[in-house]
Amino acid sequence: MYALKTQAHFDAAHFLYGYDGKCRNIHGHRWIIEVKIIGEELQKEGVQRDMLIDFGDLKREVKSLADFYDHSLIYEKNSLKEKTLSALQEENFCLIEVPFRPTAENFAKMFFDTLKDKGLKISEVTVYETPENCAVYSEE
Repeated sequence: MYALKTQAHFDAAHFLYGYDGKCRNIHGHRWIIEVKIIGEELQKEGVQRDMLIDFGDLKREVKSLADFYDHSLIYEKNSLKEKTLSALQEENFCLIEVPFRPTAENFAKMFFDTLKDKGLKISEVTVYETPENCAVYSEE
């Protein structure tokens, strides 16, 4: 079995609505998305002969995900009061609403599903919140 890994990063803030701890407050991370794809055979013909996939193509897809979230405030749907949300929007902050609590675990699954839907043979996605703490999602 062949495997390739690549990663991209983004800086973003979030908070955990309903959480009883420090992470209930808005705080930021340098998030790292690490993606591993697998395949049993390398391509047999063409410019990608003897490759699982062109690293450039894989990196472009992962970087696109990271770029979308970069320098944003990621928040769970219905976790901000309408007044707060309006004030943030009025200031033209980059706000990204997600339908789940924005944890590394949920991001790992979402990134996995997004890349799988693009036809990549994803084995696992790891999302780091800090250099020491990460969540991994795979279907295995």
